[in-house]
Amino acid sequence: MLLEIHDISKTYRKRYRRGAGVRANDGITLQADAGEVYGLLGHNGAGKTTLANQVVGLLKPDAGSIHIAGVDAVADPAYARQACSLQPQAQLPINGLKPRQAIDLIGQLRGGNKTAVEQRRDALVESLDIGEWLEMDGEKLSGGIKRLVSFAMAAVVPGRVVILDEPTNDVDPVRRRLLWDTVRAIADGGSTVLLVTHNVAEAEKAVDRLAILDEGRVVAEGTPAQLKAGLEHELKLELTLEPGQAAPAAASFVLRYLPNGTRAQAVVQASHAAQAIDWAQALRSSRTIGEFSLSPASLEDVYVDLVSTPTNDAPGVAPAASTEEVPHARAA
Repeated sequence: MLLEIHDISKTYRKRYRRGAGVRANDGITLQADAGEVYGLLGHNGAGKTTLANQVVGLLKPDAGSIHIAGVDAVADPAYARQACSLQPQAQLPINGLKPRQAIDLIGQLRGGNKTAVEQRRDALVESLDIGEWLEMDGEKLSGGIKRLVSFAMAAVVPGRVVILDEPTNDVDPVRRRLLWDTVRAIADGGSTVLLVTHNVAEAEKAVDRLAILDEGRVVAEGTPAQLKAGLEHELKLELTLEPGQAAPAAASFVLRYLPNGTRAQAVVQASHAAQAIDWAQALRSSRTIGEFSLSPASLEDVYVDLVSTPTNDAPGVAPAASTEEVPHARAA
């Protein structure tokens, strides 16, 4: 394995006060290989960025080991910084620089040949469709374009491990797709891509394997298909209510029911798919709902089940305090 993390723990100690401090990572173990996009998925405060900063040598763990291509990255943080390229969560300050200059500068600082860096920069600019902003002052760029420039800075001379911390924040949907294609190309080129995100839907499409983190611990690990295996016989029926309509009572065959404002979600057995569609069609005919969709269980469903304190920061994940899940007995 190119990246090996074993039993990593990290505590942020309180300043000026007594106490145990905040346990950001608590015995995290995972491995990722060359050519793999590996996701770290969790809500804000789950320990994702702390772990990434230890991999790249910006933080030293309290306990545990990190090896990159067999080299002890904790004992040799300079090697870790050379072996990893990082897109941090915070926007990089490029005021006073044009994107072309910023990308070229990072590429050459990482040891890239000037001509090779320029060719790679041009390829990234084309693949991300950001050419019209290449000569604009960084201060005038929108948040999304700054994010794409930051991604290009990390990718222009990719390390053995490429760490992307929330790479699609503020990026428009079209260029998000272009970015994910480029992420796959980086992995196909032989790097390990460590993707840090709280965007469940994007993680499901982008990663080969992932770890779900909660309160500094890995609570599940595997491919998206493996993590969803326990829900393979369930379907999710999403109901969108007409304005002013209250959520309807759940049908008898519904396993779990989650009304939430203008929407309601019902989980049903796959064997009851036809009944679920008939029920939804009847609700639409009575103008209780405007539309509905029936789909297999998603990684988001697994995530909500596993994570103890979901937040508004995870797209599509409702705060636990604002909804009430109503169980229903299985239909005979």
